[in-house]
Amino acid sequence: MAPSLPRRSAVALRAVCALAACAAVTLPLALNFAAPAPTVHSQTSLAGSRATGQTPLSLRGSASAPLRVKLQAEATAESPAKKGGIDFALLTYFVLWYLGNYYYNITNKLALTAAGGATGFPMTIATLQLGVGCIWALLLWGYPDARSLPSITFDDYKKTLLVGLTSAGAHAASVFALSAGAVSFGQIVKAAEPAFAALIGVIFYASKVSTAKWLALIPVIGGVVLASLGELSFAWSALITAGIANVFAAFKANENKKLMTTTGLKDRMGSVGNQFAITMINSFLFCLPLMLITEGSKLGQFWSLALKSKAVLYNLIFSGLWFYAYNELATLTIKKTNAVTQSVANTAKRVIVIVGVAIVMGESLAPLKLIGCAIGIGGVFLYSIIDDLVKGKK
Repeated sequence: MAPSLPRRSAVALRAVCALAACAAVTLPLALNFAAPAPTVHSQTSLAGSRATGQTPLSLRGSASAPLRVKLQAEATAESPAKKGGIDFALLTYFVLWYLGNYYYNITNKLALTAAGGATGFPMTIATLQLGVGCIWALLLWGYPDARSLPSITFDDYKKTLLVGLTSAGAHAASVFALSAGAVSFGQIVKAAEPAFAALIGVIFYASKVSTAKWLALIPVIGGVVLASLGELSFAWSALITAGIANVFAAFKANENKKLMTTTGLKDRMGSVGNQFAITMINSFLFCLPLMLITEGSKLGQFWSLALKSKAVLYNLIFSGLWFYAYNELATLTIKKTNAVTQSVANTAKRVIVIVGVAIVMGESLAPLKLIGCAIGIGGVFLYSIIDDLVKGKK
């Protein structure tokens, strides 16, 4: 049975929705490494950037940001949370998780667009992003005092393979969805993830979700749909692959939670960071043969393009770092919440990503989008407190 959401987790989740929305917009503006004005959607904008001596993205200096995110999360994980009131550790996880996903969406979309979109190299980009994360994990293990090695057995390692497989499937399918359609459309379909997580949890993992929480999922999903309607760009390939990503993500969340609660395994892992590092390596190993099968004949073209286009190379590297950072933070949140709660927070994050990217990149904010954002975040608040409200009336 999945544990119920602690009161301090609910308070933290409610607080972070408003805080992350502000931070996602003000922080990149203050640090001056947000998304570039040229979005690499045309050869004209790319040529203009080269003519002025600028790179197609203004993310210089952000390579160190994933390191700061990672180290802060590790330090916070070691400190005990206060009992009662706001859980500041959980609050930190949520804020940094939201920001990491925000920058991942920008750099990932820029890399895919510069490499040709759905007809380019989506599987290669998805796999190499995981490869960048593997290198980062190995560096953390090799750097003195950064992170201790896990002391797991081979039987322990076998238990991590299912998490790695589902993680690989969720990542590859998501990248395909974003390459085939607009980011907003991918977010619309993936907004159904809480329902997938709840349904799969009940069917396959004996989880219990109250009727009140089932009903609270309606405004969460509906709000994100409304927020994205102004940018709707329908594509069957994007719809199907985003739906597949939802299925993999739901299984991944439940398997991750199950793995963390395995007796003795957590101690042998040493930390949540070690668990995610192993998951990242497994995901890369699962994606690598699929990449060679589907796009192996085009690898020479990709390397040639990556060496010539900084938009492809830089955004590939940065997106891999951001992907590692925000997913490890998501893993830390699962440690303190259940799978459905994490999926609901994921939905609120998508609203913030849509609106934040629109503000920073100068996109329009239609009233319907703002209304949907309010409904979606309001649904998250309702979900986090609905069981307490119902109990209070009994």
